[in-house]
Amino acid sequence: MGSPKLSPVNHRNLVFNSLVFVVALMVSGCNGASESLPEVTGFESGRVSRVIDGDTVELTDGRRIRYLEIDTPETVHPDKPVECFGPEATQRNRELVEGRDVELLSDGPDMDQFGRYLRYVFVEGTFVNAELVWEGYAVASSYGHQGRLFQTLVQLQRAAQEGNTGLWAVC
Repeated sequence: MGSPKLSPVNHRNLVFNSLVFVVALMVSGCNGASESLPEVTGFESGRVSRVIDGDTVELTDGRRIRYLEIDTPETVHPDKPVECFGPEATQRNRELVEGRDVELLSDGPDMDQFGRYLRYVFVEGTFVNAELVWEGYAVASSYGHQGRLFQTLVQLQRAAQEGNTGLWAVC
């Protein structure tokens, strides 16, 4: 008797849960059986006062945070029209983080050319950057620097594409 077949939903959940487990190991600094996993330190905390768009928020202390290594369709760019699935990405980001305490992790350049801090964002154990990619609201984008979690985001994007999820089904 062969191994049981996974339904597409169960396969997606298995892939996601596996990737989240690896991210959790990396973030916690737990090296387990692999000494090659980097320890992650230097979390900052903040409270989101306002969601600007699908990948940018403002904190109560005035800092603007641009989510590291993802890109969502535009909704507020001064030179671009509202893009397909942009309002949905902004709304999903709002649901995940608005008014909530977040943990921020730097990995690479501290700021972008617009003065926004570049960070991985976590809220109550959820890796927000990854959640947005996994659900099809964002794409993985390194902008020239691949941080330690970029390949996780790429794998989640592939799963979203294969599952025809979010913007991959609509745009």
